[in-house]
Amino acid sequence: MTTFVHRLAEFATACRDDGVPGRVRDDVTARVLDVLGNSLAAYAEPDGDAAPAALRAARRWGGNPEAGTIGSGLRLPAPSAALVNGTLAHALDYDDTHLPSVLHPSAPVVPAALAAAEATGANGAALGAAIAAGIEVCNRLGMASYLPQERNSRFFGKGQHATSICGTLGAAVAAALLYGLPAPGIAHAAGIAASMGAGLLEANRTGGTVKRVHCGWAAHSGVSAAVLALEGVTGPPTVLEGRFGFFEAWLDGRYDAAALLSDLGGRWELLRTVYKPYPTNHFTHPAIDCALALRAGGLDPADVAGVELGVAEPVLRTIAEPRQDKIAPSSPYHAKFSGPYTVAAALHGGGGLGLALDDFTTLSPGALKLAPLVRCVADERASEIFPNAFAAVLRVRLRDGTTLEHRVDSSRGGPQHPLTREELAVKFRSNAGRALPPHQVDALLTADLDAPSLLRLTAV
Repeated sequence: MTTFVHRLAEFATACRDDGVPGRVRDDVTARVLDVLGNSLAAYAEPDGDAAPAALRAARRWGGNPEAGTIGSGLRLPAPSAALVNGTLAHALDYDDTHLPSVLHPSAPVVPAALAAAEATGANGAALGAAIAAGIEVCNRLGMASYLPQERNSRFFGKGQHATSICGTLGAAVAAALLYGLPAPGIAHAAGIAASMGAGLLEANRTGGTVKRVHCGWAAHSGVSAAVLALEGVTGPPTVLEGRFGFFEAWLDGRYDAAALLSDLGGRWELLRTVYKPYPTNHFTHPAIDCALALRAGGLDPADVAGVELGVAEPVLRTIAEPRQDKIAPSSPYHAKFSGPYTVAAALHGGGGLGLALDDFTTLSPGALKLAPLVRCVADERASEIFPNAFAAVLRVRLRDGTTLEHRVDSSRGGPQHPLTREELAVKFRSNAGRALPPHQVDALLTADLDAPSLLRLTAV
């Protein structure tokens, strides 16, 4: 019997043995650079205690120096290096997003693949194929959980972090490819990893830094699962569709098998993964777009008497609730998950592509003063579009009684407005430049995924 996990494993081995299309390899190179830039920037984050804590914990554990940790020069066992680098990759909430599953696939998969590639001495072609396969598996699992009639992923409806849950399996597939496992071994690695994936989203609502570690733990678990499979541990063949399998346990047995398996290797969900222009929760991006557009039209935040932000109903629980925590966030990191605060910050204007990391170094007094004037509501049109794209409408009432309005149906960087290579370079320079001198930033921008470049990624 060919089960779901075996179909995914066969697809993964085809990526390794036959290669991936040129457009997919080019896309993977850009995603590795995005992860690297986000990770380097995380070192300069004043509110970034999770990544240093993960590094200290990994040093405490010790072990064979198999793979590097980005930005520190420290070499650790591959699972530990993946933990640190995955935490760095997700620490700023600046990592890419697949739609409509609303996954951040690169943050768990790329660090796992980098660690396994260094541990095994893999070349650039093998690394690129492994990342492509791992991200595709992660995204396909996310698509299987997305039910169009509900316009949402069932993971999010239950407060589960789909990225860390699906990302663990994607990371395991990528790592297993690099450890040289055949298709049955890759299936075992994924089957083992399915018992390791986890993640709760309550920290988005009320605080805590654990969410930043979710992608690191997914990367760590993926590499660990691959090594366990290499050494002989096995997973259940029906780990996905079985009575007590992945889909039943996480999604109450409601999933889309065709979205998981159809046209594997032909239709690439990887290519539908979009980049973030702003270092905030992706649900806030259309609101930021609206605020920036009104500011560009001459709006002065000092003239604002009240603001209504209309967004898709499912995102309210993330960016609007509890209201008191969202209008007065406890830290710059938690401000990134606040609709009221990010709108207020954008109305004041920021750097980079509109809002940059420096705009979240500290909480802005001006934004804190304006945020309580922002009321978040469900918008029917945005709800209809969600999650195929993120939409919003912003209505601003001025002190003179005038009302200004701006609506976007697909946020910047989204499916209808993808970031250009030039904009991605601006983002990378801004991020990596927080930790590296300009000549090193330029060198990394032109690097390919060959072995010397791989070593530079973790040695900088």
